Amino acid sequence: MGYPIPSLEKPFGVKLWPLFDEAVTRISSGKVVPSDFEFVAGETFMSTLPPVAFLIGFYYLVVFGGRALIRRFQWPALVLNGLFQIHNFFLTSLSLTLLVLLIDQLVPMISQHGLYFAICSTSAWTQPMITLYYLNYLTKFVEFIDTVFLVVKQKKLTFLHTYHHGATALLCYTQLNGVTSISWVPISLNLGVHVVMYWYYFLAARGIRVWWKEWVTRFQIIQFILDLGFVYFATLQKIIHTYYPELPHCGDCAGTMLAAYSGCAILSSYLVLFIAFYIEVYKKKGSKKAKVLKRVPGGVANKVNEYVLLDSAHLATGFDSNSGSPLPPKNRRKA
Repeated sequence: MGYPIPSLEKPFGVKLWPLFDEAVTRISSGKVVPSDFEFVAGETFMSTLPPVAFLIGFYYLVVFGGRALIRRFQWPALVLNGLFQIHNFFLTSLSLTLLVLLIDQLVPMISQHGLYFAICSTSAWTQPMITLYYLNYLTKFVEFIDTVFLVVKQKKLTFLHTYHHGATALLCYTQLNGVTSISWVPISLNLGVHVVMYWYYFLAARGIRVWWKEWVTRFQIIQFILDLGFVYFATLQKIIHTYYPELPHCGDCAGTMLAAYSGCAILSSYLVLFIAFYIEVYKKKGSKKAKVLKRVPGGVANKVNEYVLLDSAHLATGFDSNSGSPLPPKNRRKA
């Protein structure tokens, strides 16, 4: 018996969607059937703005209110390293599963109908794709837990981190309701980045150092550059088709104008913020803080993933502030 041979019709040798559909149906005893899912704006769970706005607002309330309470009552920092590892392993596994299922749908679609069809045609808004988009949307709220770990562990919070989580949930909401066929571009790229990013966080929590830590941020920047190339193109086609049809263009692109503008604005802000973050962390190495980060094993990486705050007090203790493990003698600072 030979192994399945990958092809453009079956990029993994077998069609994965039927297997996924059957597995979820059996596990849920028929209560959840992916192939029967329908996203109905105003009816499907989390398809209206009020609950989305409430959860995003509650997220920021927990983050900033929690930090204020911790400072007010001087509660000790929690380690939670085991839960942190489980959280990151779960998200890297979930991201990989959704990415593979998306590729299973995308490769035959693009090979048969072309790239423009996949990003602009209403026919590209298929039932399996909608289901995967919706599952990805729900994971954005699970990812709020990232920041909860930062708060209870009393680590540094950056504007980029807190803004990014809330804005991404809102972005997914606008694209689902806006029926944007191009959604697979930012979603698949983001899932690919998250596979690497959460796997790195998992390894870092286990005290495992990797050489590619700087590439986590680089991948994020590359992701947004590619996102914007596609999204700007699709938005331009829609604007020309709607308001200036006499000008040369490829045709209309599926989705509402609000969804197009929202996607351009939020993704553009990500690119600017991540580039600024990368320059500050990796290019300004002459500063005293950067030198301290470089001297500590995993220091720069820990600043990138934002789960660690290193300062002179941490160095004086002789212990890594993330794992709690002793630092090598050469990296300790004499009290």
